Amino acid sequence: MRNVMSVIFSTVVATVLALLCAPIAAAQGPWFADQVGSATQVVAVNGTSGSGATLEAWQRSPVGWHRVSPSLPALVGESGFTDRARDGFPATPIGVFSLDEAFGTAPSPGGGLPYRTVGPDDWWDGDPASPTFNTHQVCAPGTCAFDEDSAEQLQIPEYRYAVTMGVNKARVPGDGGAFFLHVTNGEPTLGCVAIDESSLVWLIRWLQPGAVIAIER
Repeated sequence: MRNVMSVIFSTVVATVLALLCAPIAAAQGPWFADQVGSATQVVAVNGTSGSGATLEAWQRSPVGWHRVSPSLPALVGESGFTDRARDGFPATPIGVFSLDEAFGTAPSPGGGLPYRTVGPDDWWDGDPASPTFNTHQVCAPGTCAFDEDSAEQLQIPEYRYAVTMGVNKARVPGDGGAFFLHVTNGEPTLGCVAIDESSLVWLIRWLQPGAVIAIER
């Protein structure tokens, strides 16, 4: 009887220890768990108030989700969040979006995503009448085939480092474009997500193909 009780006690202790040592996320899952499909890396953005937000990096392992970064302060659109992106409305869309590539005026810091160093001839086409709307384009100022007043030159301090967010990948005119995770200048954005440079460099080095950004109010 004593041996049986010892076995039962040992089993209970082992079970309790396993539950205590397992990540909380493995038991209940973070808020985005059922929205990101098979993604194993998630940049999670949660609104706090107004244009304020927090940003966290999460990694999925065989035993569940683990937060691998501190909760970082972030800034979003000056009009807060929106259910659907649209041209001319400075709000950050909620949802889950791919993180396909990185770019910046600085050299690549490394990492798994394709990286493009940009200069004065690099643009993000924001002209809804252009066949290359919501894509990266290269042309000297004054020679571009799209309306340059509706486009964004990428050689700016906020884009010392940036990661493209896959918002409006269908490139539907009117549904917004040029959404990035980029370096903050301390002010609300026009719809992007902005964090401090050192944290963004860490993220770029950490990110691998298939990563997503999940955003909620």
